[in-house]
Amino acid sequence: MHLTLKKEATRLRGVNILQQQARFDAFLSEFNAERPHQALAMRTPAKIYTPAQRHYKGLPELEYPFHDKDILVTACGRICIHRKTTNIATVLAGQRLGIKEIDDGI
Repeated sequence: MHLTLKKEATRLRGVNILQQQARFDAFLSEFNAERPHQALAMRTPAKIYTPAQRHYKGLPELEYPFHDKDILVTACGRICIHRKTTNIATVLAGQRLGIKEIDDGI
């Protein structure tokens, strides 16, 4: 699927990001609803897809019982303690972390 996507949607790139997104959307629609797939007994993914019975409820609230403090990672991936910022990772933005002091100020 990835090679097919690369061949069909990226060889002639769109002039801007909106045109490129339109190319990806058109590919996705054709790939899922029009093209039969050998691995699916020549059926389309849209014909055999069924939604999941369970609904995703998100992650449970995390608890850090052996840490000194829970702190929220900012949108830019940092934590702020005692007027100091420490870069963590943007992938953790909005998540709570458990931190523990291991030495004075560390």
